[in-house]
Amino acid sequence: MGKPAISKTGIYVHIPFCAAICNYCNFNRGLHDPGLRVRYVDALVTDIRRAADPSIEADTIFFGGGTPSLLAASELGRIIQACRESFALASDAEVTVEANPESATAETLDGFRKAGANRLSFGVQSFRDDELRRLGRLHSSQTARDAVRLARAAGFDNLSLDLMMWLPGQSTAEWLESVDALIDEQPDHASLYLLEIYPNAPLRDEMARAGWSVAPDDDAAAMYLEGLARLDRAGFEQYEISNVARPASRRSRHNLKYWQEGEWLGFGCGAHATFRGERWRTVSATPDYIDRVDAGRDVRLDRRTIGDEEQLEEALFMGLRLTDGLDLNHLHRRYGIDIWERYGQDLSPYVAAGLLIHESGRRLVLTRDGMLLANDVMSVFIGGTVR
Repeated sequence: MGKPAISKTGIYVHIPFCAAICNYCNFNRGLHDPGLRVRYVDALVTDIRRAADPSIEADTIFFGGGTPSLLAASELGRIIQACRESFALASDAEVTVEANPESATAETLDGFRKAGANRLSFGVQSFRDDELRRLGRLHSSQTARDAVRLARAAGFDNLSLDLMMWLPGQSTAEWLESVDALIDEQPDHASLYLLEIYPNAPLRDEMARAGWSVAPDDDAAAMYLEGLARLDRAGFEQYEISNVARPASRRSRHNLKYWQEGEWLGFGCGAHATFRGERWRTVSATPDYIDRVDAGRDVRLDRRTIGDEEQLEEALFMGLRLTDGLDLNHLHRRYGIDIWERYGQDLSPYVAAGLLIHESGRRLVLTRDGMLLANDVMSVFIGGTVR
């Protein structure tokens, strides 16, 4: 089958603690408990060291959550050092910490930078205070702006900001206010996400009580297209359905592993891993994870081999998320399949509708309008049989 498109491994570290639980969140997280956090960091370091293999070359570490910025700088440093001592970590490794603006202080961010973090991703979500309150966020728009300045002062020259669109009660004009405010802050990277309201999310009940609703689908499409158009004009380059960077060197090297057939190890409760043709997840509950590590028991669950069919399907629908699209020659060499010969009949209507570009024998690329219907296009690839 050959090697993955990206040869070096990523390391994902999950930090499950939050100062408050946002009413829309569906991630593996819980309220911050300082005592539990100390035990959890000890368990993480032990878990990483037990997995040590100097033959594994890694070039990214990504601290996700939860709210990783609730860690003390010394704790972050211990985890990064454990990774350096356990794996062949590149000298120019990208080390990302997800952070909430309200947890960003000069002391904290300076400590993170000295501990080895070189990329910050702030969960801003909106630059409108009414929308932030509606989402249950603890920060204000001014807190977000202050966090950006503190990050720059601490020496972070790789800074990403997240925004959410299609919020309850949000108009297109209000969404574009946040986009313009993000541009004014001049981040190096930005992620624009469509809010997903899960069935068990408290936000769903709050919307019903308050009479809030989301805008029509046509307005959501306008939010997406006009938001990206403004980012284009500001010098950002879209490289994935929801992500832009300025310059291109500030693309998320870690997240590209998910979209380009890369490999990553996962540490911490609820973390997932894809490595050397296998996939597994880590136990979800924080106390269970700590207890298992302390007892020397395995924390990995559902370990399985990834079959050829699954690898191909993922390469297709993950790769199509990128503005570079699918390299048909690479896929033919790697999987022994002519993608257009196999799927062309089903994909042709999308080409005719201007949603997909087919560069004969070379590449398949979604247009920006096509990205709005990406799931429909990608459904063509699901359920086939590798021949």
